[in-house]
Amino acid sequence: MDPKALPSEIQTLLRKALQAPPGSSTASAPLHSTDRDGFAPEGDKRFKQLIDGIRYSHKFILSYQVVLIGLLLVFTAIHWGSRLQAWRRRRNTIKGRYGGDKTTVGKVVDGKGAVAIQSISRGSSSSSSTLQEDFDPKYQDSERRLDEQSLLLPKASGGKAPSRGWTMTNKISAWFVYQPRPIPIVNKTLPSNGTTLVVLAFIGLQMFYTFFKTSLSLSMLFVFADRTSLVFVANLPLLYLFAAKNQPIKFLTGYSYESLNIFHRRLGEVMCVLALLHSAGMLGVWYTVLQPAGITLIKFLLIKMILLGIGAFVAYEVLYFTSLGSFRQRWYELFLGVHVVLQVAALVLVWFHHRRSRLYVGVALAIFLIDRLVYRMSVKLTTVRASLELQEDKRTVVLRAPVPTQEKHKWVKAVLGAGITTGWKATEHVFLTVPSLARKHIIQAHPFTIASKAPTADEREANLELIIRAQDGFSGDLVRYAKGHDTVAIRLDGPYGSQTAVELLQDSEHAIIVAGGSGIAVAWPLVWSVIGGSAMQDLEHSISPDNRKKILVLWIVRERSHISWLGEERLEELRARGVTLMTPAPTSDHGHPDIANIIGEWLNDIDDQVSRRGKIGVVVSGPDGMNRAVRNVCSSLLQEGRDVSVEVEKFGW
Repeated sequence: MDPKALPSEIQTLLRKALQAPPGSSTASAPLHSTDRDGFAPEGDKRFKQLIDGIRYSHKFILSYQVVLIGLLLVFTAIHWGSRLQAWRRRRNTIKGRYGGDKTTVGKVVDGKGAVAIQSISRGSSSSSSTLQEDFDPKYQDSERRLDEQSLLLPKASGGKAPSRGWTMTNKISAWFVYQPRPIPIVNKTLPSNGTTLVVLAFIGLQMFYTFFKTSLSLSMLFVFADRTSLVFVANLPLLYLFAAKNQPIKFLTGYSYESLNIFHRRLGEVMCVLALLHSAGMLGVWYTVLQPAGITLIKFLLIKMILLGIGAFVAYEVLYFTSLGSFRQRWYELFLGVHVVLQVAALVLVWFHHRRSRLYVGVALAIFLIDRLVYRMSVKLTTVRASLELQEDKRTVVLRAPVPTQEKHKWVKAVLGAGITTGWKATEHVFLTVPSLARKHIIQAHPFTIASKAPTADEREANLELIIRAQDGFSGDLVRYAKGHDTVAIRLDGPYGSQTAVELLQDSEHAIIVAGGSGIAVAWPLVWSVIGGSAMQDLEHSISPDNRKKILVLWIVRERSHISWLGEERLEELRARGVTLMTPAPTSDHGHPDIANIIGEWLNDIDDQVSRRGKIGVVVSGPDGMNRAVRNVCSSLLQEGRDVSVEVEKFGW
């Protein structure tokens, strides 16, 4: 780095302060003057140390982008390697079933490995939606904690005991899946232990680049302040990439933006701390170096670059506090507006604050504008007219919209993205805008999971459904609007989301889907995706019962009237396809059901029918408490030696 790259104001202040003897005053020195003939007096060791430290920081930070690219390549290799292994495993499984018939194997593999299913309900073929006729359930009181630690399955009698290494592997895997209780007092929901470790490693990377070879002595405080600013701006593109709805990370790694949201938030918090450390460091430079040389605090703060830095600092700190869950859930509309305005304002302020930041700011701004303007406001945006159906509870509305579909090449859609008119897949969601509700809703977009089955390739018009529960703000306004209107014009931005949950269940011998309340919007299209639609009928009589995929759908509702969101006829359609569908008694009357007991008995029932234990795929979508309970049930299954994988599809942002 060329020392002259430092802003002229800082050059002048540091030069005069380090030249001046103690007690002297340089307050009258012009702040915008620069000595063009020499940046520092010859032989000034203190100044040379500062310049050397700054030079090293600017070279060192370049390696950060190399590390990020390396990590992206690693996760890309892991993702596509796992997909290749899953394809081979599915192909070998089907080959074994059909005795090596290459034609049949090819057709099934090309059909994404869809396999026939079989109902495993006991004895009677009753289609009742309550647990009483399936497993004689044991309900827990609503105030009791779900028993997530107890073993679900009886220990095998006889047989060879598992090796110590295998047992330790199970325990480690179970610990990674386990999700601790929320933090007391603040009630902060924690992720799984595995996710926490990855987040901590990411934060550790930030700490490494902040403190590596950085002296914290007072004489080198300016170097530390400069390093924190470098790490801050180096993270700007990544921060905006994590938040972008349309980005290449999904195609490369399989992780969509909502999966990366936890890293977006933690990185935002780290950057707020970095901004705070940078500001504190600059104030420390003023107090220890400039103030003794006669530079007053007011004169220091009124420097143009300092004022711009203060503005950027305030913008990002306000962004953080308005992004907190407590604020976001109470004032979601305000959060949306503030987030967009302050993001742009903060980038502009950082751009003018220091010219060395402009490359990073330019990349971040390009990501933001391409995502918002090119994709979300053009490629992904569709306007249709939808019907509104108010449900029995008078607090839920089902929105249905016929969407004309058009064919698009798969690779184009995967790489460049496409709107809802090219269809959608299970677990994907859209951002909904209803301009006619109120003037404030014209620019607001709210996420909702698509609750209808994914359209097939030959459909020319797809039926899109959204289940919307009344909360405050937009959803409450929409429910009130539905009481007096049957139809409404809507804008749809999407679809978005990953196929991780779909791939997990398709690659598993046993599929378990647990939905809580409006989480059925995830479960309904997901189970149809696993069934495979009409392709199942062609294979249903060609596979022995032992080889058919077993599917359990558990839908936990608060009120019995919530069943009307789908209707009994549609639930019966699933049962007719062989899916074990359970809807326990409403939690408002009987408390929360014992999820661990339900899953355990279902798996025991399967063990009585099949010759070997297969891979279990579990997907859960519901409130945080239920998601945590299901995750910890899977942790217990792992400890028992089961081959279990779990995916949490959260609804609500």
